[in-house]
Amino acid sequence: MRRSLLLGLVIAVAAATGLTGCTVGEGDSGGSGDKEISFLVFETPNLTPKYWDAAIKRVTDKNPGIKVKKLVAPSVDRTGYAKQLLQSGQFPDVMIAVSPAGFAESGNLYAWTDDELKDFAYPKNGAIKGKVYQLPANTQTIPVVYYNKDLFVSAGVTAPPKTYAELLDDSAKLKAKGTTPFVVGGGKDAFAASLAWTGMLGTDLYKANPDWMHQRREGKVKFADADFTKATRKFADLAAKGYIDKRDVARDYAATEQAFLDGKGAMYPMGNWFAAAGDDPKRKPKFEIGAFNWPSDDGSVVTPAFTGGGLLVSAKAKNLEAAKKFALGFQLDKTNLDNSVKADGLYPAINGYTPPADAGPVFKLGYDLYLQGVEAKAVVPAFGWEAGDDGMLPGMTDKFYAAAQDLITGRKNAGQVSAFLDQEWAKTG
Repeated sequence: MRRSLLLGLVIAVAAATGLTGCTVGEGDSGGSGDKEISFLVFETPNLTPKYWDAAIKRVTDKNPGIKVKKLVAPSVDRTGYAKQLLQSGQFPDVMIAVSPAGFAESGNLYAWTDDELKDFAYPKNGAIKGKVYQLPANTQTIPVVYYNKDLFVSAGVTAPPKTYAELLDDSAKLKAKGTTPFVVGGGKDAFAASLAWTGMLGTDLYKANPDWMHQRREGKVKFADADFTKATRKFADLAAKGYIDKRDVARDYAATEQAFLDGKGAMYPMGNWFAAAGDDPKRKPKFEIGAFNWPSDDGSVVTPAFTGGGLLVSAKAKNLEAAKKFALGFQLDKTNLDNSVKADGLYPAINGYTPPADAGPVFKLGYDLYLQGVEAKAVVPAFGWEAGDDGMLPGMTDKFYAAAQDLITGRKNAGQVSAFLDQEWAKTG
């Protein structure tokens, strides 16, 4: 979850307004010598209050001098909420899955040292002007295309598509059977509309030019250029052909996920964190789930991925050393890592780490696809999910998500969206 890590990427279940907090530590009272820190988290159907409390307690049990005040983001927009807290003088000491853009440049985030990053597999990922402010803790593939094997069979589709032309052909067969080919969302969780577009930009833009975003920052390329616009037009065409139902952009993330599990559509392009729901025995669908990477035109493997999404620490935390110790302890704890695999489908990017043997079958589907991409040297950035110098300018991700919904509903065509993104980029820059 980036914004996911992940991405995640997800819906909070705290109150819609206000600050929700509870103290977790060695007894709730703590001692006179305790160093208290605040920790901003988010909750989902899988990342419950119990999940966070247990994860926090594992760290405070090892560091009894640290007392943690848990704060819960009231919506999926954790970054926006962190901005509100900063403006009101309540900036958290530690945060998870908040974009560092803007906070780092204004001096509000602690920059991790090389020694502190030694246990991370990609220690420089997400750097902003050479400095790392967010622990690069997890790799996420965005999107994996999960599919309903029963609906495929009923439409006469015997195998997942290997090329984009096959994907279109399969979509036509599904639609002819009265099945919605793609399950998407949107609304207040706007990112849920954009995953197929991210897949196309991986196969059509980043495959040919993995440095495209750096070149956009340098002004050497634009969204209105042919390569970006071509991928954008392909995304809009899915909706124009009826393969994406434009009414679905009103559906939030949780409802979108459930719609796929309920068999209301055949394919669900989503980050690999969906595996947590797909493997949940309480939510197990009646059909078998399959998975494939978004197919390229020529059938070659392309695996869009993002590594980051970890904890960040306020540079102005009252108990800075305690905040740093907690963040690293939380991120490197083996049980926490194993639980993040099972509860959020993450691929921990920690040196020497391997997922638990009892990870679920849907998790393994996505993880195997990722390993195939690594072996083929076909991992590219996941457009819209990159961080730091590798990503868009602050504020542009929200414009990207909004544009995805405009393309699906037909409010804007590909050319208009490309022009819109260039205009917004100019305002931001």
